[in-house]
Amino acid sequence: MELFFLLLLVLLMATALASGFPVAFSLPGSAILAITIAGVVGWLVAGDSGAYFAQDGPIEWLTAGVTNFRGIYWEVERDTLIAIPLFVFMGIMLQRSKIAEDLLVKMAQLFGPIPGGLGISVVFVGALLAATTGIVGATVVAMGLISLPAMLRNNYSKPLATGTIAASGTLGQIIPPSIVLIILADQLASAADQASTLRQQEYKEATGAFNIPSEFDVGSTSAGDMFLGAFLPGLVLVGLYMVFILGFAFLRPKQAPAVHYDGKFDGQFWISVLLSLVPPLALIFAVLGSILLGIATVNQAGAIGAAGATIMAGYRLMDGRKGAYYPAILAVISLAAIMVLLQFFDLNIKSIDNSRDMVGIALAIVAVAAFLTSIVWSGWRTFKLEDTLRGVMIDTAKTTSMVFIILLGAAMLTAAFRAFGGEELVREFLTGLPGGFWAQFFVVMAVIFILGFFLDFIEIAVVVVPIVAPILLADPSANVTAVWLGVMIGLNIQTSFLTPPFGFALFYLRGVAPAAVKTLEMYRGVVAFISLQLIALVIVAFAPPLVNYLPQRTYLTSEVAPPPLNPRLQACIEDYLAVYYDENGDQLRSAISSVRQLDYAGLPAEVRETLQESFDSAETALSTLDEVKAAEAELRAYEPDYRPLHREVRALQADVRKLQARIDQEKQRINRYRRDERFGESDIAKVEEEIDELMALQEEDKAAIPDEWESAHETYKGLLAEKNKARGTYRRLVDQSYDELVEVIASIGSADGLAAVRPQIEALPQALQQQPPAEAEETIQDVERTLRDIEGTNDIRKPLSRARRALEDNDIEEAGVKLAEALDLFAMELSWRQQAKDGVYADLVAYEETIRNSIGLRKQSRLPRDIALDVAACQSVHRDISLEF
Repeated sequence: MELFFLLLLVLLMATALASGFPVAFSLPGSAILAITIAGVVGWLVAGDSGAYFAQDGPIEWLTAGVTNFRGIYWEVERDTLIAIPLFVFMGIMLQRSKIAEDLLVKMAQLFGPIPGGLGISVVFVGALLAATTGIVGATVVAMGLISLPAMLRNNYSKPLATGTIAASGTLGQIIPPSIVLIILADQLASAADQASTLRQQEYKEATGAFNIPSEFDVGSTSAGDMFLGAFLPGLVLVGLYMVFILGFAFLRPKQAPAVHYDGKFDGQFWISVLLSLVPPLALIFAVLGSILLGIATVNQAGAIGAAGATIMAGYRLMDGRKGAYYPAILAVISLAAIMVLLQFFDLNIKSIDNSRDMVGIALAIVAVAAFLTSIVWSGWRTFKLEDTLRGVMIDTAKTTSMVFIILLGAAMLTAAFRAFGGEELVREFLTGLPGGFWAQFFVVMAVIFILGFFLDFIEIAVVVVPIVAPILLADPSANVTAVWLGVMIGLNIQTSFLTPPFGFALFYLRGVAPAAVKTLEMYRGVVAFISLQLIALVIVAFAPPLVNYLPQRTYLTSEVAPPPLNPRLQACIEDYLAVYYDENGDQLRSAISSVRQLDYAGLPAEVRETLQESFDSAETALSTLDEVKAAEAELRAYEPDYRPLHREVRALQADVRKLQARIDQEKQRINRYRRDERFGESDIAKVEEEIDELMALQEEDKAAIPDEWESAHETYKGLLAEKNKARGTYRRLVDQSYDELVEVIASIGSADGLAAVRPQIEALPQALQQQPPAEAEETIQDVERTLRDIEGTNDIRKPLSRARRALEDNDIEEAGVKLAEALDLFAMELSWRQQAKDGVYADLVAYEETIRNSIGLRKQSRLPRDIALDVAACQSVHRDISLEF
């Protein structure tokens, strides 16, 4: 019966959408009707409103709906969606102020003399508008009104012209900032959490361990990561469009001819080009650059874009009038002043120390006030001129409201889909496909592509993604990142704007295209660009670094980068070090040998012993990494034969667990029947027969497990244990080597600090004689606090602490003895440190610098930039970790 109500849910939704009922109400309405009908039928027939629900019941569904509502609108941590109205405002403001129109005209004049140049200019402007507006309808309409007549007048092929405009207008869906990417990031963040739970459960069932290692867990994503990940694939798509147009113009020059500009390419022309091109490029850099450089979050970048669009609209609406550029000039000057002040002053109000800081803060306040004045000034112009601001605000409110209502409705629909067991059906179907992850992925991409013929991008993103994304992300055989999956889905969803019969870009273009352009010609025109989008999809699928590299690079080089000790980084760091040791191992061994031969006679025996242990550990670590490589090679050599067996057995074991879950469900059904008088022994007997059949199937699966599985699995576990043991030994040795070295260097380097404490510590015996015990105790404690900040003074602090405790017991004599002991230890520590400072200290520091980014890399606070880039490239590749499960 659950399947019946699941089909009813899908039928209700399809009927509502096909009838033209608004999406925002079709999704939640279908869910509410299906849930209500199932609950009422269950109550009437079975006496239980939850009888026909695979998970929970109508009351639990309502509770989940309230939770989803709160999650979308009130959770402070889920603030990604705040960026949507900001970017929508930015795009509509640029479109209504005709800045996009100016850009299109100038680029057409600039690229026109090249064969296919008008088409290239449309793609170029489409990419720029995608990075500034991201509004498909506005972009397609603007380019259709301006470029299409020019292309037709110059004998451009109608299919090529309309296809170019329609496809270029959709670039805003994949080139950041994009509403699609923001919505996908929001959906994938939740999907990643579910996938993490699924993977942890799978790891526990396969290995028996309760906690999954963090390097095997599913990573989440954010809107910023999605923007970074989509940047290069967006450029790939732009490049494919341009190459196609150039190739078309080369093969059929009469259908994409060069169009020469009637005017002159003089200084005035280039000034007009700069005025049209530089402001949008500056805005793109301000918005995307602030995200790429880690200066601003996506929400903050959205605010930057909205403010920048308002300033640009302020001068465009005053075009040709006196003082049109005054607010923009004021904004540029104030921003330049702020950047200069940041170079010369610390503008953190909390860290004001002197009058110079006060001057810097005062100047910064003036600059900020000037910038705010420019924004208010520009905003006033947009308010007064052509009623622009009012129109932008109304359109922004409409678009944002639509997105948020659809999100809420989709959450209700998804909850209903899960309540009827739909998610489990999808999971069983996908996981049952031969071919593993890639077969599942291909099916999902094909379904999304087909849905794009009928549904809008938002509907696909908020309905399909929450269902299929957790399944794909949880699969350890591909171990794909949420960013990569999101960009792949985004590229696929982009085709929904071009695929007939409901391609929205085609509708927008049809509305402004002349009657001479037939709809069939428009359909023919977009076929090539749909094919190019699919080619881009294949390129990104087989080149994941195109997506993963920029997010990884930005993260690992940012201020919040994880330390090299992070477990997720270890495999890539050790891959890097293996190459480094091969190239520089002899130099490292020479450095160790040289530092061994220094004269350490003046150092205490335990310090000499510590240094020798450090040097021994460093030498051993270098050879141990060779053992790691050998163990890994042996493991990799075994994997090809073991992998098919592992996949077969894990699939059988998964079937056994699924059958056990069904058996448990049937047993619960029997218990329910026994409590309900409407069911008799015959009904219970039928269920027991079903249980027997399921148990028989379970035994068949267990018997199908090959006899060699146990021995093969034990062999693999043994090889894996050897590899992990070798890695663990290497990590312990390098950590021990570097920690011991740094500890000694810090102790020697603290000689001056220790010498500065001498007056205080030498005055303690006199304080003991002259001060009351309570005051003397406080004086000793002050010295202890000072010594606590000096490396390697623990031995001195111990007798001081005992002296304090003796004073608490009024044992003055014992306190004096302990003070004398502390003074002797202090004199000894100070002596050897000062001697070492003048002797071996410089050589030890030089040795530490030599091994810092190799043997000592794990103990650094962050990765050096060059190593971070290497690790980012390594992390960008997906790795199969299924054999760990």
